[in-house]
Amino acid sequence: MSVEIRAIEPTKSELRKFTKFGISLYDGDPYFVPPLIHDDVNTLSPKVNPAFDFCECQCFMAYRDGKPVGRIAGIINTAVNKRTGKKDLRFGFLDFIDDDEVVDALFKACGDWGRQRGMTSMVGPMGFTDMDHEGMLVEGFEELGTMATIYNYSYYPRQLERLGFKPDAEWVEMAVTVPDEIPAKYARVAEIVRTRNNLKVLKFTSRKKIKEQYGEALFRLINEAYDSLYGYSPLTDRQIEYYIDMYLGILNLDFVTIVVDAQDQLVAVGISIQSFSRALQKSRGRLFPTGWWHLLKTLRGGSDIVDLLLIAVKPEYQNKGVNALLFADLIPHYIKAGFKYAETNPELAANHKVQSQWEYFETRQHKRRRSFRLPL
Repeated sequence: MSVEIRAIEPTKSELRKFTKFGISLYDGDPYFVPPLIHDDVNTLSPKVNPAFDFCECQCFMAYRDGKPVGRIAGIINTAVNKRTGKKDLRFGFLDFIDDDEVVDALFKACGDWGRQRGMTSMVGPMGFTDMDHEGMLVEGFEELGTMATIYNYSYYPRQLERLGFKPDAEWVEMAVTVPDEIPAKYARVAEIVRTRNNLKVLKFTSRKKIKEQYGEALFRLINEAYDSLYGYSPLTDRQIEYYIDMYLGILNLDFVTIVVDAQDQLVAVGISIQSFSRALQKSRGRLFPTGWWHLLKTLRGGSDIVDLLLIAVKPEYQNKGVNALLFADLIPHYIKAGFKYAETNPELAANHKVQSQWEYFETRQHKRRRSFRLPL
């Protein structure tokens, strides 16, 4: 039968159907890590996500014989388009069966929606902002996914290439072995950086205190550090408040390191978190009835993998070895927690300075992902 495309209303029930399809398609896949349904529904809800202050979004689902066979979200980030001078339609939350007719229908619906609003190019997969998942997996299909990245089947990039999409950006990911101790040369570099720049490393045991003293400054630092990166969408005041409440409540503060200068001004931050990949797989995207238990077990030490969520360094301190100061503090905590290796999550393939920070460690480049672009 022919493919039917339905525009999804941004109600909780409709967005749940949209999100749940993106999980059910991978049922039984040992590498796919589902999101929490609640989190994706909130991301796609104009009533919840402050990114809708400057973004438009329309979700579509493809059906055949009454059964869902694909989904896509079209997103127009007016803030980024204004910064770049482009008229880009982002596509994200993309999932589909390996069927040309389904793929054609999804991208036609999304492209028509963007074209009607004056967009001239389609690019993705991307979310509303860099706080969302981005980049289609093109290598590493037999590697466990992470909570911060997209997992997709190997036929996805082939289908985009069939439609005429061309690569627009590329990221790589590393698995970094956690050493038994801080490498001696690395420790010396960290100490030199600390004394030369008169820097201090701060640790917190209270989420309330880190929120009060550095919560807002932390996200403003991210804006500074990431400003020139591919497709970056600066966080607004409302987004900063939103993400402070979302993330600071779940972090193990042993795995968060802050570096400040002599005036206690924020210079750098390293935020990592124990991997929730296996716990999310067991939860199947649901907190209830038992999903919460698997997540709680991980919080209490049920993982041997640590995810490096983000590293941000103030621009004037970049390329001065401040990263060594961050990891010289974090590594002992990783060792104590029993972590065997760290997931770097996506780093732009062309950003060799970022990748050079792993030269003192045993690494394996195990994943690669791309964004793709097509004129409308």
